[in-house]
Amino acid sequence: MQAPERTKPVPASSPEGLRIALVTAYPPSKTTLNEYGYHLARHLAAKPEVRELIIMHDEVEETVTDLPEGVTAVPAWRYGSLLNPLRIIKAVRACRADVVLVNAHFTSFGAGKVAAALGLMAPALLRASGVPTVVLLHNLVDAVDLEEAGFSSNRVLTRILSFFGGLVTRIVLGADKVCVTIPQYVDVLRNKYGARNVYLAPHGTFEEPDPVEREPDATPSLLAFGKWGTYKRVEVLLDAHAILRSQGVDVEVVIAGTDSHNAVGYLEGVKENYRDLPAVSFTGYVAEEDVPDMFGSATVAVFPYTSTTGSSGVLHQAGAYGCPVVLPDIGDLAEVVRDEGFDAVTFDAGDAGDLARALRELLSDPDGMAAMGAANRAAACGIPLADVADWHVAHLREICD
Repeated sequence: MQAPERTKPVPASSPEGLRIALVTAYPPSKTTLNEYGYHLARHLAAKPEVRELIIMHDEVEETVTDLPEGVTAVPAWRYGSLLNPLRIIKAVRACRADVVLVNAHFTSFGAGKVAAALGLMAPALLRASGVPTVVLLHNLVDAVDLEEAGFSSNRVLTRILSFFGGLVTRIVLGADKVCVTIPQYVDVLRNKYGARNVYLAPHGTFEEPDPVEREPDATPSLLAFGKWGTYKRVEVLLDAHAILRSQGVDVEVVIAGTDSHNAVGYLEGVKENYRDLPAVSFTGYVAEEDVPDMFGSATVAVFPYTSTTGSSGVLHQAGAYGCPVVLPDIGDLAEVVRDEGFDAVTFDAGDAGDLARALRELLSDPDGMAAMGAANRAAACGIPLADVADWHVAHLREICD
């Protein structure tokens, strides 16, 4: 990965440090980027330059309790609400934050296109109201195949969505600064949109867990983890599992995670359609404390995607736990693998026969699997989120000068 363009940090306006409002999904919310928000908050709160961190999370029925020491949480917005920009601005003013960091995806604020777009207006409105604001943007409409990702059903609609997606991108660029996690995104924002307030920071790995010792004689476990039903679809993996069983390859499949907000009921339909296929389990939502055991018990992490919408947190987690990886050579997944040094076996997206071939070849090579796991651990743990948080703090301090 190319190095971020460094700027000399400027002292914060307050000698006591920054009061930062972090707008993000946060557990127990199951909304996109909740886990990234959890770890980002933990690392920001630990920085000596940060006097106070206020997490402005989406409203959920459960109480937010798992907070870093000294951090407060404010329910500042509601997933799918058209009033989110006003709600966020009101909450930021009430807490008297020095600066705002918005942790966002293009669907962070709603499954509906209007709600999603309106939520992304908040950073520009915050800046216009005099509050310095940075957006950590995890994907770009320009880099997404809208039809494959399930956001569009025909070419006319795709063109319309691309046009309005471009408008929303320009609105997001109305923030003081926009951070992206993939070098290609920097090029798009600078070359297509003429942006000069963009910086690059890697996705980062949440933590560096102890190396995992896997049982060599255990039945291989194929793990797929995500929010399912749009461009992440498990049928290709289950069909590949059936093919492997027919060839005498003994494996089990673990489907972890929940439905995407845009595909409610998807996993229940899959369970019904594949009810006769043995050695398949569905975990449902995976709580943060259960993530280590989930990856630690996986033999291979599989990515049954037909498209991509940004850097993959699951890939970084799988790497941190030393998992070999099987994925399609498409979009942002391919960019991250090449730029950050991950190793993977690839298959043709949507092709169950080719996925079965890739899995069979990988599982028949224990030494190759061990080497791949080690390479992925090195790639993932080489850029810890704690270091990435330092870079964000430097930019937050700069715009507060």
